[in-house]
Amino acid sequence: MSDFTMPSLGADMESGTLLEWLKRPGQPVHRGEALAVVDTDKAAIEIESFQDGVLDTVLVEPGTRVAVGTPLATLRAAGEPATRTPVAAVPAPAGHPHRPHPPGPPLRHHAAELGVRLEDVTGTGPGGEVTRHDVEAAAARATEREAVPSDGYRPRVSPYARRLAGELGVDLAGVTGTGPGGAVRAEDVRAIAPEPATTTPATTPSRAPSSDRAVVAARMSRSKREIPHYYVGTTVDLHALTTWLTRTNRERSVADRIVPAAALLRATALAARRMPQLNGFWTDDAFVPGDGVHLGVAVSVRKGALVAPALHGADDLALPDLMHALRDLVQRARAGRLTRTELTEPTLTVTDLGDQGVEEVIGVIQPPQVALVGIGRVVERPWAVDGLLGVRPVVRVTLSGDHRATDGYTGARFLATVDELLQRPEEL
Repeated sequence: MSDFTMPSLGADMESGTLLEWLKRPGQPVHRGEALAVVDTDKAAIEIESFQDGVLDTVLVEPGTRVAVGTPLATLRAAGEPATRTPVAAVPAPAGHPHRPHPPGPPLRHHAAELGVRLEDVTGTGPGGEVTRHDVEAAAARATEREAVPSDGYRPRVSPYARRLAGELGVDLAGVTGTGPGGAVRAEDVRAIAPEPATTTPATTPSRAPSSDRAVVAARMSRSKREIPHYYVGTTVDLHALTTWLTRTNRERSVADRIVPAAALLRATALAARRMPQLNGFWTDDAFVPGDGVHLGVAVSVRKGALVAPALHGADDLALPDLMHALRDLVQRARAGRLTRTELTEPTLTVTDLGDQGVEEVIGVIQPPQVALVGIGRVVERPWAVDGLLGVRPVVRVTLSGDHRATDGYTGARFLATVDELLQRPEEL
């Protein structure tokens, strides 16, 4: 038997809110499979199991906020006997031998899925204890009391699924529930939701803007307080890149066309491979290189909030593959479908605000990373080449570096490498 705990999904995360269980007690769980959805104050994240086994006992109800490291559930090995008594069950105090046991977390979770308040359920078990049958009977009675729509069908819906349906524009009447008693869960809503466009507003659960700003403020204050930043920047001529993209995109379908932002990410990833001292973490007063180039791509997921999920192995992705991976990552970030590893494993963050009309971005490093690359808008400017003046598309690229790990000379070499790579786009 082992614990499935609230993970740390960032250096600044102290607690999270369990939004939904994606498995029920007794169901098998595979290593790397999403088991629950957690709200981190930045996004709703699907968290995976670290092992194979069976979900034994749920310890935390949806909607509960707990500290990092708190056990959320227990997992047992296949073939291991199930726990007969819920872990959180509390025996009756001395002197009250007939007082019923408080319902354990699995029963509370089941009641929440069915929309039943345990306080309103009359228990028929020993000593008046509430049983699973009592909860389901109460849910059936409540359903019968509800006014039935003209089509004769009203699905039971978990609170998170109802909120997600509203955000994704899904009609719940057309959703088939796969939860207990046919309850509609978030995964059922996502299964029929249309894919969001990369320009659509955020669809992750909403919170008060003040809460989001407080999280950002705390994280950035820590970064500026603890990290001695230095800044370097350069202007890159994109004539070769835009000419090459115009030619090659004619041969691609609309869905497969490559945008300049993807090429800039690819060049950044290759530069990070060549200069690994900018790709990693400052931990315990020492630099720890990343195990690969995992670019954190800054994505706006709602007004005032950003996430920077990892584009894993960006230096190993061919440019067309990176374009597809980038599109998928942005869509899932805005739909609240990121995974734990995508939030915890970026080794170098890139923030591109060119689509917002910004020509230069000088960013704040995301601790414990040691660098951040800023990319501005592609603009046309007078540009001299071989003594001749013309008009060229150019972009401003900056690097914010941690002076404990590197210096301005290293940062300047990194940007020069990015520039060099972009002059030979056919090799990206």
